[in-house]
Amino acid sequence: MNIQQIHHVAYRCRDAKETVEFYTQVLNMNFILAIAEDRVPSTKAPDPYMHIFLDAGKGNILAFFELPNSPAMDRDRNTPEWVQHIALQVEDVAALKSAKRELEAKGIEVIGPTNHEIIQSIYFFDPNGHRLELTTVTATEQMMSRLDQVKWDMLEEWSQTKRAPKQAAWLHQQEFTAEEEALV
Repeated sequence: MNIQQIHHVAYRCRDAKETVEFYTQVLNMNFILAIAEDRVPSTKAPDPYMHIFLDAGKGNILAFFELPNSPAMDRDRNTPEWVQHIALQVEDVAALKSAKRELEAKGIEVIGPTNHEIIQSIYFFDPNGHRLELTTVTATEQMMSRLDQVKWDMLEEWSQTKRAPKQAAWLHQQEFTAEEEALV
């Protein structure tokens, strides 16, 4: 098996038109396609739906389903709301800060920028209650190389202890020193 890329990621929406308007007007995505059926093609169940597709850039597609005959949509109450989110990348920190100003000017409440050391992000919600993240990569090649070297050890330690491993604790120090960079 050779996966080429993600074709699309699909979420549910309350209102297809409202969702298209938000993503095209607020996030400047292009509306690619709409598909509507009275039966689900894979299951043959009689369940009408509207399936919309939006261009998230570089071949990435974000899709939504409006399901009028299903119970009202809700989020997974057993998962904190900060966990389930859609992250979209912008060019740089300046673009991130500009996006925050644009969103706030449109009356959208924004959290951040939040410095995650290898990325910086802002967070807000779409009209469906989906948490969105706009992010930009701030990591150096050396930082990513160092993280790559410890990923399997971190995963194994987490798997056994369910506690945060400390192999990447250096990320949260004030600075990534030249001495640490030389270790990579």
